[in-house]
Amino acid sequence: GELTDGQEARTIVNIGLNAMLLFGAFIAIFVGVGLVSKEIEKRTVYAIFSKPVGRGEFIVGKYLGLCATLLANIVVMGAGVSLALLYVGASGLALSIWPAILLIFLELMILTAAAIVFSSFSSPALSALLTFFIFIIGHLSTTLRELGQTLGTGAAKFILDAIYFAFPIFSLFSFRTESANGLVPNAALIGGGFLYAAAYITILLTISITIFSRRNFK
Repeated sequence: GELTDGQEARTIVNIGLNAMLLFGAFIAIFVGVGLVSKEIEKRTVYAIFSKPVGRGEFIVGKYLGLCATLLANIVVMGAGVSLALLYVGASGLALSIWPAILLIFLELMILTAAAIVFSSFSSPALSALLTFFIFIIGHLSTTLRELGQTLGTGAAKFILDAIYFAFPIFSLFSFRTESANGLVPNAALIGGGFLYAAAYITILLTISITIFSRRNFK
């Protein structure tokens, strides 16, 4: 049968937000993994570092540049979803989806930082594979931890707990289904997401800068 107005709006949000996440992840992975390695391959780092540019500034600059691209992409896609919702008369949803979109952007910022870590020491192909692995595990980490609690064995619980805490917990940023039902994440969820993302990104960029600073380009 035909979709009711409410179902139609929910479908638009579900498809729109999931497409936003997947397309953003695609950009973060396949552009992010080449940001540093391509500069090394093309030997442009030699020209860059002959100027007063620190390696830390180089990494942070590359990172912020890609985040700006992702932000522009997210805003354009979000505007498209909002316009589609206005078209079907769901004006409330057209506004209420934006906090969930912000959470998607925070997740993509973490993924981009992970891509840059791998790009600082590995080939683009391997970096893409490792970053994709992070993306998948980050979405499964909560489920895996619950599995560890259910299995009850000490070893399984320890390993799955270690995975949960070591890998990014992307479920913290997942509010897509709830958003489709008209719910809005509260301030604690948004604030917690910001703090977690800031801490994780800081750690990842510090690792990237440390690895990159030890590489010899002479």
